[in-house]
Amino acid sequence: MAETFTEFDPAEYLSTPEAIAEFIADALESGDATYISKAIGIAARARGMTDLARETGLSREQLYRSFSERGNPTLKTVMAVTRALGVDITARSHVEHH
Repeated sequence: MAETFTEFDPAEYLSTPEAIAEFIADALESGDATYISKAIGIAARARGMTDLARETGLSREQLYRSFSERGNPTLKTVMAVTRALGVDITARSHVEHH
């Protein structure tokens, strides 16, 4: 009997604003721009690209393209999408003070 596998889609598990924020925060900690972009794209799909397009004024196509595997979203796009997702991107010093 052959085993069958389905592709894991994390978007299915991002059903609350808190889960989305935690998912994006984890990606930000990686420091990997490609991974961060992909995570925001997954969160956007979880929320619904049509709704995000309406809220951000960006087209669905632009959102999909920006957050695709090869996408390179502008900071303006990232800020618009995270704002629409209800996620604040903040900064803190990673330098330890003695």
